[in-house]
Amino acid sequence: MPELPEVEGYRHYLEATCLHQPIENIDVEDTKLLTTDYATLLETLRGASFTGTRRVGKNLFVFTDQPGVTVRMHFGMSGSLEYYHSSIDRPRHARIVFYFRGGFNLGFVCPRKFERVGLVEDVEKFLKKKKIGKDALELTVEDLTVALANRKSVIKSTLLDQSVAAGVGNWIADELLFQAKIHPEKRANELTPEEITALRDAIQLVLLTAIEKEAHYAYFPESFLIHSRAWDASPYGDDTEQHLLCPRDGTPIEIIRVGGRTTYFCPECQKLSSEF
Repeated sequence: MPELPEVEGYRHYLEATCLHQPIENIDVEDTKLLTTDYATLLETLRGASFTGTRRVGKNLFVFTDQPGVTVRMHFGMSGSLEYYHSSIDRPRHARIVFYFRGGFNLGFVCPRKFERVGLVEDVEKFLKKKKIGKDALELTVEDLTVALANRKSVIKSTLLDQSVAAGVGNWIADELLFQAKIHPEKRANELTPEEITALRDAIQLVLLTAIEKEAHYAYFPESFLIHSRAWDASPYGDDTEQHLLCPRDGTPIEIIRVGGRTTYFCPECQKLSSEF
């Protein structure tokens, strides 16, 4: 699922390819993917150009040269972008295509049809309406302290709440807690000031690393818990069991369900009862 690092990559990709090109047409294969009526979308954007972007969590906002007209893209379960020339075949699953006047196109790829595109007039009002909080990368220690103070839910579930840390998904939450040495079932309002500081540091470390590595998990540092998921080739080589061990102390990784989500953690360095 595209999370904050992937969407940040799409933001850079769009800015590097699609800005300042008048939109000639928009083809929508399935209007259920739109949050704005197709006729309105076409009428509003035809002749307009993209001028810049902003990402908040998993949402990508694309600004135009038309006052009060911003395109919002959400990449759902498996969405992505593909910029290509009109002489090339339409990419597979590009169910929404923006045709630019210069002969290039932007395909919004929607393999599972959970992706969405629509117009918003005011980004801040949209975020408030949808209860989307501050982008995780922008959170300060003070922001986290305030956000967690009255939260009695466990910290893993709290981090997945987009009103707390926009852009944090399941594997990211596990990685943040592992790096900060916090048990995923500890109550959010019971975190110590030291743990909150460690959590904020972990947010910066994990997200900036993921963005730098373009979300290619195999290239993440060996000290990252994500290798326990074995999504890509393990940096540990052919030892098929190594990825099941904590990269810090070799303790077997435990896999439990927290708030209905599969959760990986080290029972030794993320002890529930231990002091920071």
